[in-house]
Amino acid sequence: MDNEKERIIVFIDGSNLYHLVKQLCPNEKQIDFSFSKFLKKIVGNRNLVRVYYYNCPLDRNKDNNAYRSQQRFFEKLREIPNFKLILCRMQKVKINGKTIYQVKEDDIHLAVDMVKLAYNNAYDTAILVSSDGDFVPAINAIQEIGKKVEDVGFEHKFSFHLKKVCDKFLKLKKTEVERFFK
Repeated sequence: MDNEKERIIVFIDGSNLYHLVKQLCPNEKQIDFSFSKFLKKIVGNRNLVRVYYYNCPLDRNKDNNAYRSQQRFFEKLREIPNFKLILCRMQKVKINGKTIYQVKEDDIHLAVDMVKLAYNNAYDTAILVSSDGDFVPAINAIQEIGKKVEDVGFEHKFSFHLKKVCDKFLKLKKTEVERFFK
């Protein structure tokens, strides 16, 4: 397939990306992460149709400053052309008497969208930005109809199962990730 015509949709597991980038570049502010540089690296000269970014809002009552910072980040994402922010929900749970917050529904929304858009012929290749091996069944379903799936992982954390099942795997090194900050 001619690279100029290959249609790409990028699916980003936002919480996963945030934590992996934060581990690699702890001194950088996430709001300074350049999605245009990142997307150029992973898409190349192919036709980027759309980007889907899945995350959930933080609890304002737990940490108002973190919440406001995240909202500024989300506003920055909304300004990117052909970029769709999908907000899921955060659930409070008590484990051993300690309250923790868990991201809910993001993986299932991402997987359903990947499969649905593949069956609707919205793309030729999906690029998944996640280190979560739970996406393997969705990838198998997508590949069954002749679509390709690429995975983007990081040198310090990636899924062996995703790497094995995807048509292509890109492992980003710390030096590459540092270049995505302005």
